[in-house]
Amino acid sequence: MSGALLSLAAMAVATRELSAYLSIFQILFFRSACGVLVISAILWRSGWRQIITPDPVSHLIRNIGHFGAQYAWIYGIIFIPMAEVFAIEFTAPVWTIFLAALILKEKITWPRGISVLTGLTGVYLIVQPGSAMVHPASLAVLVGAMAFALAYTMTKKLSRTDTALCILFYMSVIQLPLGAVTAALDWRPIDPACWPLILVVGIVGLTAHYCMAKAMQVADATIVVPMDFLRLPLIAVIGTVFYAETVKPSLFIGAALILGGNLFSIVMERRRIKAAEA
Repeated sequence: MSGALLSLAAMAVATRELSAYLSIFQILFFRSACGVLVISAILWRSGWRQIITPDPVSHLIRNIGHFGAQYAWIYGIIFIPMAEVFAIEFTAPVWTIFLAALILKEKITWPRGISVLTGLTGVYLIVQPGSAMVHPASLAVLVGAMAFALAYTMTKKLSRTDTALCILFYMSVIQLPLGAVTAALDWRPIDPACWPLILVVGIVGLTAHYCMAKAMQVADATIVVPMDFLRLPLIAVIGTVFYAETVKPSLFIGAALILGGNLFSIVMERRRIKAAEA
């Protein structure tokens, strides 16, 4: 989880710096290009047979959603405080509840219902739609969180048949042409100083996924989820020190409500499963 937190923080800073030189689509293109190179090198050692998938359509849906979510995330990083982007992103599990019920036919139990209510309350406190003009980037990040939820739901579906490396491979391969076509429409000259930052974005984009998945394997979700919350104060400090960003207390209150709802749902679902097994 320390690796995941540092990776996500590095991604936010490198993306903010690159946005002064490159378009968002260029950033997404180079991230996918780095991903293809790294994952291909790993597959060359571990074997290419694992990329055979029985469900290519789900990979396509997952990565179209993930591509749009990443665009919204970077758009938010550029225009609003980074802490606000991370806080709104915490709502992805709330939207995942709805999509899992719709796509995977999972039931919305009462603990999940409470998670949804606290999550929506947290969003209201963070965005505060009635207090002033809401920045379009805030709404974009909120829609992006919904798109991330679609990607998470499809990942859960694909994990029944495909390996994690297979999912990461198709993530890079499908999003590479999406980034190439859209970047070509707004291509900007690449300053040599950009290449180290491009490399950072490409590498930490993979390490964040890997570290989070590994944390879920070796530790209970009730440990992983609260640790994931630590990226909010971490990025708030980075935003304050390096970019003079200000963060309202209501942002942390709203994020705490979202986290609390997610954690409550996880704990109660675990108890329900144990009771059913007993």
